[in-house]
Amino acid sequence: MISKRSRLVDSSGIRKVFDLAASLEDPINLSIGQPHFDVPESIRAALIGAVKSGKNKYTQTQGIEQLRHKVLEKEKKRTGIEHDSVMITSGVSGGLVLAMMALLDPGDEVIIPDPYFVMYKHLAMLFGGVPRYVDTYPDFEPTAERIEEVLSPRSKLLFINSPANPTGKVLGRDRLMEIADLAGRHNLLVISDEIYHEFCYDGEAESIAAHCPQTLLLNGLSKSSAMTGWRLGWAVGPEDVIQEMMKLQQYTFVCAPAMVQEAALVALDLDTAKYKSDYRAKRDRLMSALSGSYEIDTPEGAFYMFPRAPGDGGMAFVERAIQHGLLVVPGGVFSQRDTNFRLSYAASDETIERGIEVLLRIAR
Repeated sequence: MISKRSRLVDSSGIRKVFDLAASLEDPINLSIGQPHFDVPESIRAALIGAVKSGKNKYTQTQGIEQLRHKVLEKEKKRTGIEHDSVMITSGVSGGLVLAMMALLDPGDEVIIPDPYFVMYKHLAMLFGGVPRYVDTYPDFEPTAERIEEVLSPRSKLLFINSPANPTGKVLGRDRLMEIADLAGRHNLLVISDEIYHEFCYDGEAESIAAHCPQTLLLNGLSKSSAMTGWRLGWAVGPEDVIQEMMKLQQYTFVCAPAMVQEAALVALDLDTAKYKSDYRAKRDRLMSALSGSYEIDTPEGAFYMFPRAPGDGGMAFVERAIQHGLLVVPGGVFSQRDTNFRLSYAASDETIERGIEVLLRIAR
């Protein structure tokens, strides 16, 4: 009964970790990929006000006009992009689904720097694409040279995720310009996942959209405003791509939640500096404590680090950590390798200190 297409997609490796840890009492949870703070009060009040005022029905499938204009203004100011085509999506994940549906024919190759966000490869396969992985170990840097090595005449899409999940890598201007040049020469459409752009700790996160007109920019409010459960994102890019995604949204998500779109008008004005400062301090505390015992590339953004797992690989390390009450995620969830593990520092300082104690104990 189950389709061959569905069988291509594995159950989330993150869910498997939770299954292993189901019997733990008061676990030290450094696995969660969402902010540890709640949605700010001003945004919650805006949503409640929208519900009370009757903003509970369908909107235009592309999103309410005021929000689309505000998003486009924000992204033009941030990146200098020239695209005028924008749509509101049900989170960045919704944008990824629509993009893969709109762009992939069977056999088209999708270029994915490894490590990667878990959805990229599964969505590529679900919609008939063929993932081609760019090995970026040990520095997690997807250079133009590394990307070009895996290209073929069937290569169509290139994923860029900066700041990156799971590594925290942020790509600088020179690197992005090299990749943009490569994309232009090989007629690749770049899908730039910028959901962590507010969390960059050693400067600002630049967008490849500033250098490459063949970019579909995906962004949203799940991380910057802790609105993970509210499902609000957007896509900005070439008009033909956005128009096709809008058509497909009519038959899938229909529209992003109406009252959340209203609240997003407030969220887009949120000052995230205090959250950014908090996560920078958490990163620095972890690096100070662990760098002598673990091989870690210093994360420059997002709220993850991707240490090399001592011993027999990422999954074996995670199983050992669970025995000590600590939840982290095996690197094989995000990679063709199982040599690392992902640690999220979107957690309270108390939880991070408990995690440090366990990690140092395991290393010893």
